[in-house]
Amino acid sequence: MRAEPFDQPDLSVPLRCAEGDDTRGPGGDDQVGIATKTRAKPKKPSQFKVLMLNDDYTPMEFVVMVLKRFFHMDLEQATRVMLHVHQRGVGVCGVYPYEIAETKVNQVMDFARQNQHPLQCTLEKA
Repeated sequence: MRAEPFDQPDLSVPLRCAEGDDTRGPGGDDQVGIATKTRAKPKKPSQFKVLMLNDDYTPMEFVVMVLKRFFHMDLEQATRVMLHVHQRGVGVCGVYPYEIAETKVNQVMDFARQNQHPLQCTLEKA
């Protein structure tokens, strides 16, 4: 069995639209072009450090609980960060995009206030 060749379209002739569609350019002449789509590369969001500040009144156990609860640290890591804050006066709890960092700061501050502790938390650009 012999296969018949397919009719190949003549690519040298511009395609015309159906009757009533105007494909002519400003001068009335036919224009052929290629549609291109540029893709902008998304910029990574700025990162912010969530910082915990030391005070002389908030119990160490409460700080460990906050680090576990809001920053998803295990007991060992939370204890290490708590001791760093205690000894150095400030420590990094995590690095996040601005909206997440701001939410974490607000959650920690609200939780500390609800439990009558003066624990302070803030953020700075990483």
